[in-house]
Amino acid sequence: MSEYLKQIEHKIKKNISLEEIKIIDNSSKHAGHKFYDKSKFHLSLRIKSKYLNQKDKLSAQREIFKVLKDDLKEKIHALEINIK
Repeated sequence: MSEYLKQIEHKIKKNISLEEIKIIDNSSKHAGHKFYDKSKFHLSLRIKSKYLNQKDKLSAQREIFKVLKDDLKEKIHALEINIK
């Protein structure tokens, strides 16, 4: 896992109660797309969290977006979130 993905994992774990997290970098699958930028990531988050499961889906996703607000502006182009 790249150093940047470890930083993302740390931010999420620090701010949200969860049991498990897996971050998948899908950036290479988007090479060649019209707005592809090799300096930005396409990430998929797989999170197991009793805390987030107590919230409705939109509220849980907003909480993750809030934690990653700066990253979404600078380094993350696309973010897929799957909460179990």
